[in-house]
Amino acid sequence: MARRIANPARTWATQLEKRRPGLVAEVLDGLAALYGRPRWKPRLDPISELVTTILSQNTSDTNAARAFAALRERYADWAAVERAPVRQLVSVIKSGGLAAQKAPRIKAALKATRLKSGNYDLSFLKEMEPLAARDWLTAIPGIGPKTASIVMLFCFGVPLMPVDTHVERVSKRIGLIPEKASLKFAHDAWLHLVPPERMYEAHVALIRHGRGHCDALRPDCGGCPVRARCRHVNRRAP
Repeated sequence: MARRIANPARTWATQLEKRRPGLVAEVLDGLAALYGRPRWKPRLDPISELVTTILSQNTSDTNAARAFAALRERYADWAAVERAPVRQLVSVIKSGGLAAQKAPRIKAALKATRLKSGNYDLSFLKEMEPLAARDWLTAIPGIGPKTASIVMLFCFGVPLMPVDTHVERVSKRIGLIPEKASLKFAHDAWLHLVPPERMYEAHVALIRHGRGHCDALRPDCGGCPVRARCRHVNRRAP
């Protein structure tokens, strides 16, 4: 009989529930009391979401939106973007920052999508298993698990957690993931920490909390609804 390969992320989630029972549910309920429970609805079409997310890497949402608008104004369709010379595309999206890195990534994403689907339609991803879809996206140069998870969660409602700076900070402070966990581990751990039907709620709440109460430099721990169970407030919090 073949030995079952241990999954470190699943093991962490199982042990966390044993050591700190009910932690995840209590955190989500506490944040819901502060922010409400957002209902999932699709944002952009999937290919636009993917391109926008690439543009948003290491820059503000405002800069990414400005670069996306410039791209859509300059080119008639996605085929024109894929055909565009890299140098030209860099000039068009320069307002988004790091354009020399992002232009080839956008072209690679468009090419991979066209070769897979025959056009620029990513709807085939929703028919795949979540991790297989994430793997397909991350095989494209410059696309990591956060970008892939954003596309899957926001376009298709697939329960993958995009771990950005805010999600990572809040998760580690509370103790939902280990302090020294890699981003890969964090993305995998969230698959086992939260029920699929609450993944979108968890993502939105953690980002809002990271931007508000759980600021990187000056966290408002006194006004935090989950402070009683936060390891940043009390290293021995239950």
